Amino acid sequence: MSSAPVSAHGFVGVRGRGYRPEQVDRMVAELSAERDAAQEQVARLTAQVETLIAESARLDEAVAVLAPQDYASLGERAQQILALAEGEVETVRGAALEDAQSLRDAVDAAARTLRESARADAEAMRAAAVARAEQLLAAAEGSAGEALAAARLEAGAAREEADAAMEATRSRTASVLAHQEQEHAERWKAAERELADGESAQSAEHTELTGRAEAVLAGARRALAETEEAARHGQEDAEARGAELIAAARVREERVARETERILREHEEGREEVQAHMAHVRNSLAALTGRVTPAGD
Repeated sequence: MSSAPVSAHGFVGVRGRGYRPEQVDRMVAELSAERDAAQEQVARLTAQVETLIAESARLDEAVAVLAPQDYASLGERAQQILALAEGEVETVRGAALEDAQSLRDAVDAAARTLRESARADAEAMRAAAVARAEQLLAAAEGSAGEALAAARLEAGAAREEADAAMEATRSRTASVLAHQEQEHAERWKAAERELADGESAQSAEHTELTGRAEAVLAGARRALAETEEAARHGQEDAEARGAELIAAARVREERVARETERILREHEEGREEVQAHMAHVRNSLAALTGRVTPAGD
């Protein structure tokens, strides 16, 4: 398998993804450090050139203000040596000026080279940054599209699940309502049967108690009539006995009448309690079913 291609700036290409981000960042950091070092060196050399030029100008000014030297008093040999020295000085001065100019030219050339290199590096970094941004944008768009599709699928599944849950809830609710309706109907019928049975039993009990009271009263009246009849036709001693019997019969009649009234009163109170209980049952059924139960006779 062939290795990944290498660009002119040292970046290794990755199939389908451009350059590796960590290699781009590392190369940009190295280029930035080299650029800063080169700029510091240019500034240092520029300062040295300016110092040399200033020193040369100062020396020229110092020599210009000096009075011309007269070496006529010296011998011929000394004048020759002096001439050689002055020539050497001129030579050294010219060489220094040439060196300074050469250094200045070199510094300018280095500065231009550094500027061009920095510009090229900046362009390369900008291109790498743009490529990286495009890659990140494409990846983000792809991720966003996948997330959107997944979200739509999840939303659809959630909607279907919610619809199913709603349908199940409706079905359970309908079943519960039907069961409650049936239960209420059965309880309504049972309550109606209980009410009818209670009213029938109460009516039968009332009829029986009334009949018994009337029979007792009729018997007492008959005994009283018989006693009075016997008292009217008896002898004097029988009249006294008859009076006693009449008094006893009357006491018995009064006692029977009071007992009958008590029985009828207790029966009436029991009837009222039964009617109150039946009314309570009707109201409870009406509260449970919403139907109004007709009051019994």
